[in-house]
Amino acid sequence: MAFRFRRRPQLDETLPDVDQVVAEALAAVVPGADAASTSPLVTGTAAAPAAETAQAQVLGRMGRLRHRLSGGFGRGLLGVLTGGSISDDDWDHAEALLLQADLGLEGTERILRELKKAVREHGDVAGALKSLLLRELRTDRSLDLDLTGAPTVIMVVGVNGTGKTTTCGKLAALLVGLDQQVVLAAADTYRAAAAEQLATWGARTGALVIRGAERGDPASVAFDAVARGVADGADVVIVDTAGRLHTKVGLMDELGKVGRVIEKLRPVDEVLLVLDATTGQNGLVQARVFAEAVRVTGVVLTKLDGTAKGGIVFAVQRELGVPVKFVGLGEGAEDLAPFDPEVFVESLVS
Repeated sequence: MAFRFRRRPQLDETLPDVDQVVAEALAAVVPGADAASTSPLVTGTAAAPAAETAQAQVLGRMGRLRHRLSGGFGRGLLGVLTGGSISDDDWDHAEALLLQADLGLEGTERILRELKKAVREHGDVAGALKSLLLRELRTDRSLDLDLTGAPTVIMVVGVNGTGKTTTCGKLAALLVGLDQQVVLAAADTYRAAAAEQLATWGARTGALVIRGAERGDPASVAFDAVARGVADGADVVIVDTAGRLHTKVGLMDELGKVGRVIEKLRPVDEVLLVLDATTGQNGLVQARVFAEAVRVTGVVLTKLDGTAKGGIVFAVQRELGVPVKFVGLGEGAEDLAPFDPEVFVESLVS
C-alpha cells in the first residue's frame, strides 16, 4: 500500500478502499495537461485517460524496470549458484556481485550467510534468494496522509541534481489524482529556475504554488505556504527545499531551521530524501548526513531505471532505518511510482 490515511472517525465508512484509490490516482495523472485551462486553486481538473491507457502506462513503467534490472545482481547470483555443486570460488564470486551491486559489506555478509544456510537446508537457490531479499525490505512504506482537517506537511530534501523539484511536481500530480488539494512551497530560493519549474508543475496539476523573493529566506517561504494551506483547508503542503551539498554544514543547519519554522504551525509529517540511484554508495554518505540534520521518514530513489545494480535500495533501508517509498522511472508526470518490493525483487531475480 502506498498511502496511509489518518481518518476522521465518522469518515471511516464513507472513504473508498485505499488500494482502489491509489490505482485510480495512477490513472488520473495526465502528462502535458493544458496549463492555461487549469486554475492554481482547482484540483483534479485533468481528464483521466482511458483505463487501457493508464494500465499501459503502469505496465510500461514496470516493464522498463524489469528489463533494466533483469541483468542485475539477482540474475548473476543465480548464474553462479545454480550450476550444480557450489564451490568456495562460487561463493566468492557471489560476494563480489553483491558488493558491486551496492548492497554494502554488512548487507552482503548477512545475505550470503542466510543464503548458504537456506541452500543447505532446501537447495532452492532462487526461492531462497527471493525470500531473503523480500525480508530485507519488509517494512511499512506508506505515505502518511492526514484527513483530520489539517494539512499534511511533506518536506523534500536532497543534494543538487537528484531531481527534488521534479519529484515535488510528480508527487503533487499523484496526490491531486487522489482528490487532495495540494500547496507547493518554492523554498528553493537560491535557484530561480526551481521556482519557475514548480510554478509549471502547479499549473499542470492544479496545485497552488507559494513562492518568495529570489535568494530570500527559505524558511519564510515554507512558513507562508503552510499558513496558506491551513487557511485554505488544503490537504497537503509539499515543501521543495534547495539542493545542498551534504558537506556544507551551514546549508544543513539551514535545512533544520526550515523544519523548525514550519513546526511553529504544523508538525512535519514526512521528510522525503531524494537520492539518485545511480550514485551508489555515495548516496549513502549523503543520506547519513541529511538524517542528522532532519528526521528523514522515507526515500525517493530517482533514476532507478538508469541503473542495473539495484542494491542501493537495500543499503538505504538498512543504513537509515527508513524505507524507499517512491521510485522515479522516467521524466513524465506519471513516472513517479510507489515502490513495490515484490515487483522489485521479482525483477532482480527473474
